[in-house]
Amino acid sequence: MSDELMQRVIRVIAATQHIPVDSIEPDSTFERLKIDSLDGINILFALEGEFQISIPDDEAKNIRTVRELAEGVEKLIAGA
Repeated sequence: MSDELMQRVIRVIAATQHIPVDSIEPDSTFERLKIDSLDGINILFALEGEFQISIPDDEAKNIRTVRELAEGVEKLIAGA
């Protein structure tokens, strides 16, 4: 995965959660970042807009870390 893609995902999370970019690591869990299910939905909508993709709800439910989220985005971009 490219650093650019990871940084874009991190920037989207930081913007939607109003938290500093440098507080988010690739292996940060959503629990540690205090991201609940409603926040997660907002992040997914923001990522869909940022990357012009559609994220299936059933796949999104199993994502627990920033890295897993970025990997999912990468797969969707590759398949688009």
